[in-house]
Amino acid sequence: MSALTLRAVSKRYGTVIACDGVDLDIDPGEIHGLLGENGAGKSTLMRILFGLETRDAGTVLRDGEPVRIAGPQDAAALGLGMVHQHFSLIDPLPVWENIILGDTGRIRRAAARAEILAIARRYGLPIDPLAIVGTLSAGERQRVELIKCLRRDPGVLILDEPTSVLTRAESAELFAVLRRVVRSERRAVVLISHKLAEITAATDRVTVLRRGRVVFRSATRDTDVVELARQMVGRDVSLGAEAAALGLLPTGPGTVPDVARQPAMRLRGLVVRPFLNGVDLDVRPGEITGLYGAEGNGQTVLGDVLSGLVVPDTGIVELGGVPVALKRPGALHRAGLGIVPEDRHRAGVVLDLSVAANLVMKDPVVNRRRLRRTAERLAEEFGIVGASLDAPLRTLSGGNQQRVVLARELSAHTKVLVVAQPSHGLDVGAAEDLYARLRSCARDGVAVLLISTEIEEVLGLTDRIAVIASGRIAGELRTADATTERLGLLVGGVAR
Repeated sequence: MSALTLRAVSKRYGTVIACDGVDLDIDPGEIHGLLGENGAGKSTLMRILFGLETRDAGTVLRDGEPVRIAGPQDAAALGLGMVHQHFSLIDPLPVWENIILGDTGRIRRAAARAEILAIARRYGLPIDPLAIVGTLSAGERQRVELIKCLRRDPGVLILDEPTSVLTRAESAELFAVLRRVVRSERRAVVLISHKLAEITAATDRVTVLRRGRVVFRSATRDTDVVELARQMVGRDVSLGAEAAALGLLPTGPGTVPDVARQPAMRLRGLVVRPFLNGVDLDVRPGEITGLYGAEGNGQTVLGDVLSGLVVPDTGIVELGGVPVALKRPGALHRAGLGIVPEDRHRAGVVLDLSVAANLVMKDPVVNRRRLRRTAERLAEEFGIVGASLDAPLRTLSGGNQQRVVLARELSAHTKVLVVAQPSHGLDVGAAEDLYARLRSCARDGVAVLLISTEIEEVLGLTDRIAVIASGRIAGELRTADATTERLGLLVGGVAR
């Protein structure tokens, strides 16, 4: 008997059909992969399972019995647990307080900490209950979310893009934990991921959604990434040019950068204690320079500096050979720097403003008709698909939200484009479109800095790679000369 069964589940928003008669069986003792492009219906399906949305039609069965799920408490009572893509942790609080949030009755601190340590040991998820969440790396935060979920002893565990902010080693550790949970305790796991290589390596069965319908299901051993990509986007996808979008390492030699070009951006001696310890980096026009490293080595803070959110303790940023007055709001933008931030919800968009407002928010023009025409032009040029330009941005899929940020930044006569973790949460089709636009930017003479923890992404897109470790550049090499082994040594602080 399946642990969780969906039969003919449908959900409509006005004229948009989000889920169209979805059938799905999740069995105990298996990891089930759920794939689909942004907007395919995955998130709506999960929201229905957790009582955040009400299905229009269909049946949900838990262990063969029909159930009604009116809210998250009902879902928890039925043994459904979920770790969301965007962490729901409170940074100033310690780990143990984050984990017990929502508990009722008297809280015994010592007992709660002991329980958390026991769960951490049981599942091989080491964590310090007293650590402040704001000081943790992305991998450690993922452990906190997982412990928080496992503490409620779910029979069905749903993971939404769990490795989008993890290094390859952290991802391997996570899947080893999941395998132990599935095999020893007969739990059922649903893995939602855009990394097809990850799906084929980690799951037992896979289901693909497209436009709200199930279009493909298979035992994982009976399919491959080529077939899964084709089923997701409804067309053939190149394994060569689009390897990064598939979560695969590229094949063939990379391009050789032109070292004779003068840098469009120079970073010299950037220090933000204790995160950056003297970063020196050149980014040249017509090239994509990759900044690669394990999460938590200063990339996020560097992105905040280039966003204008953080002023460094010391150091300079030069654009076109001219130092930028970093203490002046908007100085980097006026000097020609555009940025697609790591967390677009925190620093890239205003979710409750309209799509149109987000597209033109950096435009100094105040003529409403002209701004509207600009928004319409950008939406068409960048293929931004949504119900309306007047709809709140939060109604768009992740891929379309990313296109809004990219369209806005490139429309401002950008000379240097900084793109941080660009494919996090994006499916194959959306990532493929994004990569094509970044390559086009470089061909047009824009200097592109790609900040990424995805080794496939860095090797597949860049001309040159700088590795950041412990807040400083540990080494730099041409992508044509790079291997996973050489990059791994540099990430570990070993110059080679």
